[in-house]
Amino acid sequence: MVKIERAVISVSDKDGIVDFCKGLSQLGVELISTGGTAKLLSSHGLKVAGISEYTGSPEMMDGRVKTLHPAIFAGLLARRDSPEHMRQLAEAGLKRIDMVVVNLYPFRETVLTKGDDLDEVIENIDIGEPSMIRAAAKNSDSVAAVTDPRAYAALLEEMKANGGELSKPTLRKLMLEAFRSTAYYDSLIASHLGGEFGDGGFPDTYSMGLEKRQDLRYGENPQQSAAFYVDPFAKGVCVSRSEQLHGKELSYNNILDLESALELVREFERPTAIVIKHTNPCGVASADTISEAFARSYGVDPMAAFGCVIGFNRNVDLATATDISQHFVDCVIAPDYDGEALELLKKKKNIRLLRTNAPITLDTAPEWRMKRIKGGLLVQTNKHVPVTAADLKVVTERAPTEEEIHGMLFANKVCKHVWSNCIILAKGETVVGIGAGQMSRVDASMIAAHKAGDKAIGSVMASDAFFPFRDGIDTAAKAGVTAIIQPGGSIRDQESIDAANEHGMAMVFTGVRLFRH
Repeated sequence: MVKIERAVISVSDKDGIVDFCKGLSQLGVELISTGGTAKLLSSHGLKVAGISEYTGSPEMMDGRVKTLHPAIFAGLLARRDSPEHMRQLAEAGLKRIDMVVVNLYPFRETVLTKGDDLDEVIENIDIGEPSMIRAAAKNSDSVAAVTDPRAYAALLEEMKANGGELSKPTLRKLMLEAFRSTAYYDSLIASHLGGEFGDGGFPDTYSMGLEKRQDLRYGENPQQSAAFYVDPFAKGVCVSRSEQLHGKELSYNNILDLESALELVREFERPTAIVIKHTNPCGVASADTISEAFARSYGVDPMAAFGCVIGFNRNVDLATATDISQHFVDCVIAPDYDGEALELLKKKKNIRLLRTNAPITLDTAPEWRMKRIKGGLLVQTNKHVPVTAADLKVVTERAPTEEEIHGMLFANKVCKHVWSNCIILAKGETVVGIGAGQMSRVDASMIAAHKAGDKAIGSVMASDAFFPFRDGIDTAAKAGVTAIIQPGGSIRDQESIDAANEHGMAMVFTGVRLFRH
């Protein structure tokens, strides 16, 4: 157990600090504090020594230098079990400091409100307080580093129960939270300044400043626990910035499916509806109205759509909501909902409704995409490579018609959001068959054709990568496909081209592979 006799208080977030310090004072703890915090505590009748009074040195350089003094850091870092440390402390006429109560300059809030003002951002990079936190945490056998206001009540309760002392397990827990707080703070600074001054390349070290939004009921399966962390500097339309209007808490799987729906629906300018199951689309359609788009999209594979997540790039109107209400739908995300539509959907207890409060449009801003593996992190760019009619290389004897080109470009957009190996069959602006996540491309072709059934006749096919053999082309022809869009690049491309020519099909190469692993 460690007796707390002297504490330094310096907080930007002053919630609860007065009551906490009153409790410390009642336990006989000497209070030392900085500027605004000292004034606040004094105004509530607490006896407080100002930091300059305690150190014997005035604050300097507009407050940039105030706690950076041996009287503070020697008092924090001196090992109580070291006679030599204690001798040096005594010879210098310095005292032990047993607790630091610190939370840091509001760098995050400053960036969010004044991010364009670099001088303001720089001034909100805290120096002295992170140093005090680290010093206290380093000497956690003897010093309490308190960085979270939510800990105040429990600490007072423990001290009152133990004559002003804190246990070693408590000090260890405070140490961990202290180092987490400074690591998070520094990662926010690195993240923001990297966006301001980085060259776009991959740095030698990579840190992530994420904060926990919520604990989730469980992970992918009930036996797994999970939590949702968000980037406080995230911009644009995303799940983490969307507002939930109705329904139970989002699950781990809900969040993944909602992300998949948003990423795909933002590809399209026309009114578009996406039906997602297990992060793969099972229905995609664009139309003149959002209600027509949804009817077509849900009709692609109604069996797979049971318990789906739906994404819209237009507001949900009453006609669309009426159609949604006829099905079992887990989640819906859209820019917004018309009043009557929202009221109707809220009658369904188990549906989760989210709105982005902003138009869902294609986001081509550079962003890193990450996948965690055991012992490491894979990071890649998300560079958007648009494929237009002008980019298509016709490789068959027959050139595609304008209608086929329109359908192929639509299907190609869907392809990049389906797990590989992937085949998409489409007619106009409606997907009719999807073969997703297969080890063999011919298997993906067969599944897409099976899903489409008779609707495959007269459809176009998109493949996320080249065909290594002609069997995928033969399968498409047998199903009734008339034109194919694919990246090309196989050593057997000519075999596929010959097969397409034999079947009277048109085929174009894009030169852009769309794997999703």
